[in-house]
Amino acid sequence: MSDSVSDCTEQGSVVTEAEVEALVRGICFKTGPPRTLGVELEWLVHDLRDPRLPASPEHLEAAYAALRTLPLSSALTIEPGGQLELSSAPAASLMEVIGSVSADLDAVRAVLREAGLVLSGFGHDPWHPPRRYLHEPRYEAMERCLDRAGPEGRAMMCSSASVQVCLDAGYEEPGPLGFGRRWWLAHQLGAVLVAAFAHSPVVRGRATGWRSTRQSLWAAMDPGRTSAPVMDGDPRAVWARHVLDAPVMCVRADEGPWGVPEGMSFRAWTRSADPPTSADLGYHLTTLFPPVRPRGHLELRMIDAQPGEDGWIVPLAVTAALFEDPEAAEVAYRTVKPLVERAGSLPAPCNPLWIAAARSGLADPELREAAAVCFEAAAEALPRLGAGTDVLKAVAEFTDRYVARGRCPADDLLDLLHGKDIRT
Repeated sequence: MSDSVSDCTEQGSVVTEAEVEALVRGICFKTGPPRTLGVELEWLVHDLRDPRLPASPEHLEAAYAALRTLPLSSALTIEPGGQLELSSAPAASLMEVIGSVSADLDAVRAVLREAGLVLSGFGHDPWHPPRRYLHEPRYEAMERCLDRAGPEGRAMMCSSASVQVCLDAGYEEPGPLGFGRRWWLAHQLGAVLVAAFAHSPVVRGRATGWRSTRQSLWAAMDPGRTSAPVMDGDPRAVWARHVLDAPVMCVRADEGPWGVPEGMSFRAWTRSADPPTSADLGYHLTTLFPPVRPRGHLELRMIDAQPGEDGWIVPLAVTAALFEDPEAAEVAYRTVKPLVERAGSLPAPCNPLWIAAARSGLADPELREAAAVCFEAAAEALPRLGAGTDVLKAVAEFTDRYVARGRCPADDLLDLLHGKDIRT
């Protein structure tokens, strides 16, 4: 869904520390009855004949130019490594999201097919090393900043892809659909979603030891940028503090390379002789990559891209059911609550629970048990949300193939790598 943060900050006016806190509190959690749903789909783009063959920048540019002429209902953007992203408009129902995005994907795939290219649903590119396609000042600065912590940043930028589910923040009042409960649930249920939908176990043709290598990258990067805030109070106050204390990635410039300060928090910037503007705040918010990002709505960022043309529908449907249906939300809350002790005091994705989810997927017994309960609750809730027969069938098939067996899509890739038959 569209980035409401940048739309809600006035351009050009200098902001104080107190004003930043007030702005963040006001724009990042827009409460009210949950009515809309969205999804953001990132895809790797590979050669149609052989996905192990890299597509040249010139090949991608020609194809993307053709895509930009399509009358899509979703926003189409290109990620730093040439990944393609479709971001749906906010929709009034699950089936509306699925219908509009599926139609857009059909149109996009037809153009790419003509160009000899194909969309691939992997959480991390299994074959190719990171290669940056976009050479804009933002990504030059991002690369310089992330390189300070290690190679994981470049891999995240250029080789990863995800299914991001966007949910309304929820009611102001407490309860299963209250914004406080939904904020908490997103961070605890997130580990179950990581484990169930892990699909990035192979890099450069070799197993990494992680079911979700993509999630391992986030855990290894700068925690000030990629970790969730400590869950110790009102979500608005917690997030505002986190935004102020997060490191500044870059300082934009009208000409030449952007500045990349080292060790300067946004709070420190507001106290400097050359403080930031509200536009700088809006931009700073887009450079934070926690597993759950409040942007007026909640953006759940922890799910790997999925196999198959329609594999993205299952995590969207399951996640929507567990948040939008009050009965399912209550079951999910009770199911993941015992996992909090295992997570410990560290925030996601760096705590032991999230690390286990990324490393083991549903081979972890506790996560497998929690996933089984949550998927059953989602299956019961989906008809109440108006889900169609095809969606119910897809969720049931995924449950039988993976959740009931303590497996995830990553296990299929590992079996293929080791020459095993995965047809059953």
